[in-house]
Amino acid sequence: MQTAVEAVVFDLGNVLIRWHPHAAIAREVGPEQASAFLAAEDFDFLVWNSRQDAGRGWAEAEALAVASHPHWERAIRAYRRHYEHSLLGPIEDTVTVLEELHGHGIPLFALTNWSAELFPHARERFGFLDLFEDIVVSGDEGVAKPDPRIFATLARRAGRDLAACVFIDDSPRNVAAAREAGMDAIHFTDTGHLRGDLRRRGLPLAPA
Repeated sequence: MQTAVEAVVFDLGNVLIRWHPHAAIAREVGPEQASAFLAAEDFDFLVWNSRQDAGRGWAEAEALAVASHPHWERAIRAYRRHYEHSLLGPIEDTVTVLEELHGHGIPLFALTNWSAELFPHARERFGFLDLFEDIVVSGDEGVAKPDPRIFATLARRAGRDLAACVFIDDSPRNVAAAREAGMDAIHFTDTGHLRGDLRRRGLPLAPA
């Protein structure tokens, strides 16, 4: 028998907010160099960035990266300097789902891998973030998905059994970790399926 849903938990990046580092880096080094940097075999941008999501400060991160990869210094520093351009805008269909759930009084939470220093950019720009009762930001907690400790933090902050929460994330690793933590988790691949996935769980959304 399916547990009644008490709350819905959203990831933010590429679920509610389109994000890609290329636009920020290209502001300083141009699109071709930005693409080369992000595809570089000698520097893994996503792994490096994930350390900031887990709490490392940006000044330290940039200093270490520039020391080990001085030929990429402009691209490394460009990302944070022009960070607002990496936030490409809301994913409107998902925002509509969020707003409908809020309108029906469904408790809403967010669990996001995001640098504590950079998350204020999203707070200032996207008013729909105010619909969440709480947002767990990995950079503030010093631990990021898929580490099970951040799901324990979510349970404490939400004040609910994770088995009664539905989690939505675009990362298969994070979805698997959420399920391991006891959550019902939806792998978000596009906006087309999400409304139906939530309706099948008994949530009061209009048909597509």
